[in-house]
Amino acid sequence: MSVSAARVALQIFLLTFAVLNVSGVQKLTITPDRGTIFNISNSRVKGSTCTVCSGTGGSQQCFPSIQLTDSGAVSLEFKCPRPQDVFSVEIVQSIDCTTKSCNGDIIQTESGSLPLKDFNRIFTWNLKASAPQAFQIDFTKTGLRQINLSESCPDKHTYSLWALQASGEVAIGTYCRTGTISSAQVLNHGRFSLDVPAKQNLQNSRFDVSVGEEIKSLAKMKLILPEGTSSSELLSPNYPDSFPDDDLMEWEFQVPAKHNTAVQFLKHTLPRCLKKRTAVEYYSKGRGASVLRLTDSQPAQVMGNFSLTLKNCEMDRRRADSPGLSLNFKVSAARTSSPVLCRVDLKKEKGLSLYIEKMRPGSDCEMKMNSATQDKIALPSDSVSQLSFQDCLPEDVQVIGRRVIECQKLKDCPKAPVLAVPALPSCLPAPLSSVTWTLRPPPHGTVELRYPSGTLKQSLPGQPCNDSIILKVAEGDGTAFGHFCPQGAIQKVQIHTNVSVTASSVGNKALRPQPVLSASLREEIRENYIFSVSPKKGVPVCLATPGWPAGMKSYSTVSWIVSVPDKMEAHLMFPSRNQPKCSNRHTNIRVQTLGSQEEMYSRREDEGADDEIIVSKSFYLNMSNCMPESGNFSVITKITLQKNKNLMLTIILSVVAALLAIFLIVLGVVCVVIRKKKKKLNHQVSIYNPNGTSFLPGHNGFPKSREDNESHVYASIEDTLVYTHLLRRGEEMGVYGEVDTYRSFTGPTEPHKPPVSMGAGADDLAVGVYQPFVPLSQQAPPVPNRPPSQGQSMVDNEVYHTEVQSEEEYCPDVTGSSALGQRMEPEGGD
Repeated sequence: MSVSAARVALQIFLLTFAVLNVSGVQKLTITPDRGTIFNISNSRVKGSTCTVCSGTGGSQQCFPSIQLTDSGAVSLEFKCPRPQDVFSVEIVQSIDCTTKSCNGDIIQTESGSLPLKDFNRIFTWNLKASAPQAFQIDFTKTGLRQINLSESCPDKHTYSLWALQASGEVAIGTYCRTGTISSAQVLNHGRFSLDVPAKQNLQNSRFDVSVGEEIKSLAKMKLILPEGTSSSELLSPNYPDSFPDDDLMEWEFQVPAKHNTAVQFLKHTLPRCLKKRTAVEYYSKGRGASVLRLTDSQPAQVMGNFSLTLKNCEMDRRRADSPGLSLNFKVSAARTSSPVLCRVDLKKEKGLSLYIEKMRPGSDCEMKMNSATQDKIALPSDSVSQLSFQDCLPEDVQVIGRRVIECQKLKDCPKAPVLAVPALPSCLPAPLSSVTWTLRPPPHGTVELRYPSGTLKQSLPGQPCNDSIILKVAEGDGTAFGHFCPQGAIQKVQIHTNVSVTASSVGNKALRPQPVLSASLREEIRENYIFSVSPKKGVPVCLATPGWPAGMKSYSTVSWIVSVPDKMEAHLMFPSRNQPKCSNRHTNIRVQTLGSQEEMYSRREDEGADDEIIVSKSFYLNMSNCMPESGNFSVITKITLQKNKNLMLTIILSVVAALLAIFLIVLGVVCVVIRKKKKKLNHQVSIYNPNGTSFLPGHNGFPKSREDNESHVYASIEDTLVYTHLLRRGEEMGVYGEVDTYRSFTGPTEPHKPPVSMGAGADDLAVGVYQPFVPLSQQAPPVPNRPPSQGQSMVDNEVYHTEVQSEEEYCPDVTGSSALGQRMEPEGGD
């Protein structure tokens, strides 16, 4: 279609729109592009009754808002004269990224929104990255400039960037076209939008979307500063409201060569922190990282590229006087045309010397000392020097520090000097890259090294140093001893020779001022090297011989004194063991517990080593080298603390024994209780007395008379003591009267004890008459002599009883049978 034809079509559309508008009803036809969603809502005027309708005739439906998708052309009818004053329009598209690519870019086109030109329009792109990577929007072609919410853009095109978090949306910032911001990276999900006012033509543009880095901050903005003098004003996310809790925001600045940059905080608010602290971290290649508070003076002369990271704490938002964290700052850059003067005073750092060297001969860096240009500058200890640097970047210069600690007699040696990284003036173009301490004890003396606030760890394969500092220890002749860093199991190291310790940073981090070691010059030790080690439970500790992997010196010895806590045992393994071919003596690996004269383990170079050694006490691990003919002696020992298995077995057996003893005690108590109950339930042996008085065998004295006792009172009658059939038999024999008839007692009632015949025994019993067996322990006393009228033989009566078992024989019947045992049936009974 030609340009004239397009103009004609537009004029026809506007004419139709004007005709429809006369009646107070506007009709529009919208055709969304593929993958585009239109949201039309009357959110601009509260309480408005204006609606938007879709459909025709009887199927027409009207709503306060409507959503259109890419389903083809849709006719809309607005039921009010000026819907553009009531309704707002949002055109939404989505872009998804994998770990390798994204399925679209941000392209500014009408997307079928031309009929809605008279409405305020918001073009929104929802972006989603594939964790843990961010998505990146490239603004290099036009650049963006951050503005405050109260500002507006000259071309009336206002951009906004949002980060979507689990806690809600975070406004990264609002921007206009043409600026120093070249790209933005947002973690996980985000939203980028463009606001265009009514009747404003949309400017076509394109921003490429790609897969970003694995960032740890909420977002990362990159700025490219132009040559010459420039300044960029930036705001923290959610400004002027608070930056999110415990989060990070990063800005990266690309600075032209031979330019200085200054950072100035224009306005900021600080929160009340519950955990951590707010901070600003600066990082540059060659200089490393430096952390400042927001109230500190910020860098005024930064050479080269750098980044600025804003860190928030966990804020206390319950208090009204805690406004949160917000920051408004400005970054200014200018060309350097004059040298930077630097005064270095080493009197504050006793014994420290500095060496500054130009590393890139072809660079424009110019160093001067006392107005003389030099490529290498040496500053002696206790000196004050005036230096100047012009066009020197951090990567152009290397700064090294050195210090010597020595004494001739032990009494003259400094007491535990602290080896600390010194603080140097910030006017130097580069930070301290390394510092070396040389320790010289008296003849036959020893150097003892400790970490001031903890323990040391040896840097080995599988046990790397993750801290910001690494310590290289070497002997006086330059032979490497080992590399160490903080947080390990080594409490101290003793070396019987001169020692040099070099501290350097790990990676590109800055070597910040801090104490790294405490050193002592002490008396002679028997070994060449001694380590004191305190492993932790379940944390394997790897220890290497001095000089690993090159090997130990000939005839040298090393010992590790390993502390093993009570109830623990150490498991020793040798994952790496190189043995030489010896021309004189032998190498030896020995293990011996402290206080013992016997070695529990010993191996030479021509003997195989055990796979594992278990030691349940603190011990010595000693290794000695021979005079190698070929090869070298180097060993890595792995020590792991575990709970003592023998102790666990002892504890288990003790617990089992205690439980068994408790069970036996409970069992005995139960037996005694049941035995007592059984005695109460046992059938008592009674003896019939024709005089009418009965008494129990074994009781002292005669029974009480009827007036004195309670024999006629029955609280209860035991079924097993009621034998009615015997009473009936006695009635038939004439011994008893009628059964169940009360008869008055006619027997003697004297309380005196009746005479007892001592001669009555087994010989007096009638022969051929049944006599129930009574154990000796329960036999009744002899029957007293009575008159013939009362001499009815005792054998005419049948006596019932139960056997009483001894306490040793008795135990609870687990089958549930009666504790009384089996009842005896009388002979000849019914």
